[in-house]
Amino acid sequence: MPIDVFMTQLSPTMTEGKIARWLKKEGDELVSGDVMAEIETDKATMEMEVVDEGILHRIIAPEGSIITVGEAIAVIAEDGEEVAADYQPAAGSPDEAAATAEPASEAAAPAAAPAAVAPAPEEAPAAPAPGGRIAASPLARRMAKQKGINLAAITGTGPNGRIVKSDIELAMRRGINIGGATAATTPPPVRPLPAGPLPYHADEYERVENSMMRKAIARRLSESKQHVPHFYLSVDVAMDRLMDLRAQLNSAADGKFKLSVNDFVIKAVAKALVDVPAANAAWTDTHTLMHKHAHISVAVAINGGLITPVIRFAEQKGIVDISTEVKELAVRARAGELKPEEYAGGTFSISNLGMYGISQFSAIVNPPEGAILAVGATQERAVADNGAVVVKKMMTLTLSCDHRVVDGAVGAEFMAALKKHIECPAGVLI
Repeated sequence: MPIDVFMTQLSPTMTEGKIARWLKKEGDELVSGDVMAEIETDKATMEMEVVDEGILHRIIAPEGSIITVGEAIAVIAEDGEEVAADYQPAAGSPDEAAATAEPASEAAAPAAAPAAVAPAPEEAPAAPAPGGRIAASPLARRMAKQKGINLAAITGTGPNGRIVKSDIELAMRRGINIGGATAATTPPPVRPLPAGPLPYHADEYERVENSMMRKAIARRLSESKQHVPHFYLSVDVAMDRLMDLRAQLNSAADGKFKLSVNDFVIKAVAKALVDVPAANAAWTDTHTLMHKHAHISVAVAINGGLITPVIRFAEQKGIVDISTEVKELAVRARAGELKPEEYAGGTFSISNLGMYGISQFSAIVNPPEGAILAVGATQERAVADNGAVVVKKMMTLTLSCDHRVVDGAVGAEFMAALKKHIECPAGVLI
């Protein structure tokens, strides 16, 4: 029987993908683990591996095609199998995404909060086995752990209600993203330009096709500004002590490491989130998620857009470890080598434009996170100090908050804690 190959959800926010290149051609033998195609997603160009072995009978989506997640892109047949000339693959939909994405690493599993699967009305969740343990095969249990799926919410179809591999795959087809977050509803479309000819002369511009990443950025940020009630809080912080401490530490390191201002900001944010845990929250339609750890998303500019690799458990890490991890993730982000679990699951974002000389700006909240901090440049300014005008190194920080989960008082309390940690930087080393 022919096997349909569907566009796979290769990143947590992916809703469609572009066939960048087919690495197999019609008639080729497919072996599990081989790379079948390269798919341009909203985050990077990623490899799509073979799951079902056989012969690549027909390529439905040629290179350059943009295909919705869950739509058929190819047909596999067994060796020697005759496939009817009029065979048509099953109709797909975003809720039927193929569950063939590269598994998240075991190391990332603790950072992904388990998400409940929404079963069909006629199904009932699996009942615990004697002793309270849910009956599941070792493979199903491992897949559920890798994807952050709650076994208790899945109906098992194996012997005596045991959960098997196919049950996990079915749950994922019903809308479970990599990392365990429930698939987001289809966002509102970005309003197109008015119909008719553009008001520009054709010889005065160059048409550059929007990449999948640029489309995703436009869609997500439009949705955020339309549906997230933003408010903004700004504070000026004195940077003299931090800059002096940074210089001393870098000098003493003798080249072993080089700390940046952003490294101190990341650690200070993590400590402030520990001080004010109410600022480390996310909104859902039914619950507010109060995060127990500071998983800091750090905006990194890459060719064609930006991506936010995550420093997980930042409150538990030393500043040198944070600095090393940020540098490694940034290099791999610009090379398009980040894994989905390395840029998903953040609880709070930081965007720093200080290196470009920007003194102050307001960032857009990155849902489902509840807040994002915009970091400006460190500049010498004339300020009043005990009745005298003096020159100090100052930085302006602006917090953008989702008012559904972070109230004004909470945001102000967080900014006060952050200011304390930045102006007394020795404390971030403890």
